[in-house]
Amino acid sequence: MIKFRYARFGVLVAALGLTAVGNMTPVSVFAQATETVKASIGALLHEASDLAKAKKFKDALAKLHDADNVAGKTAYESYVIESTRGSYAMAAGDKDTAVKAYEAVVSSGRLGGAQKLAMYEALGDTYYSMNNLPKASTWFNRYLSEGGEDPKIKQMMMQISFQNGDCAKVSKDLSANVKAQEKAGQTPAESDLDMLAICVKNDKSAYLLAIEKLTTYYPKKENWKNLMSLLPNKKGYSERLLLDSYRLKQEIGQLTTLDDYMEMSQLALQVGLPAEAQKIIDQGYKVGVFGVGPEAARHKRLKDLAAKNAAADLKALPQTEADANSAKEGTGLVNLGFAYITAGQYQKGIDLMQQGITKGDLNHPDDAKLHLGIGLIWAGKKADAVKLLRTVQGADGTADLARYWIIQANHPVGK
Repeated sequence: MIKFRYARFGVLVAALGLTAVGNMTPVSVFAQATETVKASIGALLHEASDLAKAKKFKDALAKLHDADNVAGKTAYESYVIESTRGSYAMAAGDKDTAVKAYEAVVSSGRLGGAQKLAMYEALGDTYYSMNNLPKASTWFNRYLSEGGEDPKIKQMMMQISFQNGDCAKVSKDLSANVKAQEKAGQTPAESDLDMLAICVKNDKSAYLLAIEKLTTYYPKKENWKNLMSLLPNKKGYSERLLLDSYRLKQEIGQLTTLDDYMEMSQLALQVGLPAEAQKIIDQGYKVGVFGVGPEAARHKRLKDLAAKNAAADLKALPQTEADANSAKEGTGLVNLGFAYITAGQYQKGIDLMQQGITKGDLNHPDDAKLHLGIGLIWAGKKADAVKLLRTVQGADGTADLARYWIIQANHPVGK
C-alpha cells in the first residue's frame, strides 16, 4: 500500500512566507509587515526564537504561551503567534498543537491563494499522519475544491477512501485513472493497481483484469504466479489450452514441480509433439525433479518413450509434409509446422504454419496464430510475434494467453 509522509514544519512555515525555524527572527518578519506587534509580545517572540535556534522547542512553545496570554492582542498579533507556534510545535513533534495553530492561521483570513493551498495540503498531510482520516479528507477536499492540482493529493484521497472501505468508489476512480494513464502512454502506479486488485477481488473478471494489469506493468514472479493460477478459472476457458498454459509457465520459470513436468510432457506426447516432450523431460532431469525417488524408473520409461517417438516422428515428417500440402485445408500444415518448431527447426516450421494459416479452413484458427506467435518468439522474432499475437481474439482463453505471451516478450523473466 502507498504511504505518505506528513508535511514537515519547514513546509508549513514556507506556506506563510516565513523562513525555517532555525533561522527565523520574528522581528525581521514583523518589520516587513504594515502591521506590527507590541513590545511585550515582540520580546517574548524573540526569546522563543532564541530557544528554537537552540532546538529547545518545548521551551519556545512555553514562551509563545506567555505571549498568547498578553492582554489586548490584535488579530495580527494572534496570527503571528499561531503561525510561529505551528512551526515550533511541528519541530517538537507535537502535531496536535501544530494543526490547531495552523487551522487558526487559515481562519485568520490573511493567507493568499497559493499560501492557502499549501496550508490545506500540509494540514491534510499532517492529519493523515495522525490517522485522523476525516480531518485529512476535509483539508484535502478543500485543497482540491479551491483549485489544487497536485496528483499526490488525489492519490491520498483514494487511499483514504480505501481505508474507509469504500471500494466501490476506489475501483471506479482507479479504473478511470488507469485507463487515462494508459491512453496518455503513462505507467500506472503499482500501488494503485494493488489497491484496485484488492477492491475488485470478489469480482472474478475484474480481479483477473487487475492482476493482468499488474503483471503487464510490474512482471514480478508473484504477479505471474497469481495470473496463471486465475486464468483456468475464467468463464469460457477451454481445457484444450492446458498444454499452452504449461508452455507459458515454462517460459516464465514457473514450471517447478514433478507433477508439472510429468503432466506437460505427457500432454505433449498425447498431441503428437514428442520432440517437445523430450525437451521437457530433459529439463526435468536437469533441475532434478526426474530421475530421483521411488518413481525414477517411471521417469526413465517416459524419457525413453519420448526419445523413441521423437526419432520416429522426425523420419515421418517428410511424408507428413507431402500429405499436408495436398490437403484442401491448412490444419495439417499448421500442426506440422508447429512440430518442426518444437523440434528446433524454427524457420521451416514458421513457413509451414504461415502456409497453413493462409490456406485456411482451420479447426481452431486462433490456436494456430497463438502457436505461430510462440514459434516466432522462440525464433527471436519478437516484433513479428507481438504483431501477430495482437490479432488473436478467441474468447476461450487463446486471446488471454496471446496477451500474456506479449507481456513476456516485452519483459522476459527467467526460464
